[in-house]
This record gives sequence, C-alpha cells and structure tokens, in this order.
Amino acid sequence: MEIVATQKYLLMSPKKIRVVADLARKLKPVVAIETLPFTNKRASEPLIKVIKSAIATAKAKGISETDLVFKEIQIGEGPRLKRGRPVSRGMWHPIKKRMSHIRVVLTAVEKQVAPAKKNVVSEKGGGRGGKSSSGKS
Repeated sequence: MEIVATQKYLLMSPKKIRVVADLARKLKPVVAIETLPFTNKRASEPLIKVIKSAIATAKAKGISETDLVFKEIQIGEGPRLKRGRPVSRGMWHPIKKRMSHIRVVLTAVEKQVAPAKKNVVSEKGGGRGGKSSSGKS
C-alpha cells in the first residue's frame, strides 16, 4: 500500500531541497525525522513536515511506522515569481524566485519469515565420492 503526502508552492528553490532529500532517501522515515534537524539546512524543515504528514496518514490507515520505507521523494519545480531590482541607468535586473513541490511516497514492507533450514545427512557416508576409507579394494 502506498501512502502519499505533498507540499505544493513552497517558496524555496528545488535545487536546495534536493540536497536534503538525497540524504533522507537512504534512511527509513522514522530515522529521517530524527536526523534531518541536524543537517544545518533550511530545506530540512519543510521536508520533515511532509514526511511527518505521510507517517500520520499511514498510522490512520493502521500501518506501523516501523514498517514504512521511502518509495520515492520527488522534488518538482513549481511556478516562478518574476521580480526585479532597479539598477543604474534606468535598467532592471530580473530575479526569479523559484517554488517547489515536494511529494513523498511511502510503502509498507511486509516482514518475511525465513523458513527453517533442514540438515541433510548424506546416506553414503564418508563424503569422499563413494570410495572406502580403508584404501583396499
């Protein structure tokens, strides 16, 4: 089962968020929430909120948070605000304020029980290709 959480129109560059998202992809969601506040990046805060939202949705559906893993963390580009700064000689330097869309998809991992291994004993005995150990034929 997939759990999806999104944050749209976040006024932060996608390039800055992708750096933090790359760190979180390698971790489990619960561990990512504990680790990301210490990354010293401003982009970690909105990413943590989206991950927490996805975990809360999973809990509401009856899935344990320890069974969750990231299927994908997608950082898309949103619309741009076109602003500018006046400079000398009546000119204008454009400034593009970029927006981002964050999409987090979690899946539940089913725990697999490994079957018990059976010890197989050879019927021939000796284990040397059927030759007798006495050396005489």
